[in-house]
Amino acid sequence: MNQLLLMMGASGQQQQGGSLLAFLPLIAIIVVMYFFMIRPQAKKQKEHQKMLSEIVKGDRILTAGGIVGTIAGIKEQENLLIVKIADNVKIEVSRNSIAQVLKKNG
Repeated sequence: MNQLLLMMGASGQQQQGGSLLAFLPLIAIIVVMYFFMIRPQAKKQKEHQKMLSEIVKGDRILTAGGIVGTIAGIKEQENLLIVKIADNVKIEVSRNSIAQVLKKNG
């Protein structure tokens, strides 16, 4: 009887260890996804937010829609930028629609 209980206890411990090992590939995939996908994307988004906060009058920018222009003014309350795209042509664009700063003023 004691041998039977010892055998049952040993097999129960092996089963718990086996189920823990079954989750290792899943945990490894999550760790790899974090380092190759989530972390770089968060870093890129942080850099983009920093770029948007540093925009000043005179910067040459490219919008997400493909419009290239120069910052002529900034409306901080509404989070809008006034962009000069040609002589006597100015448009208002959202600060979030700026894809990149092509040339910093100065």
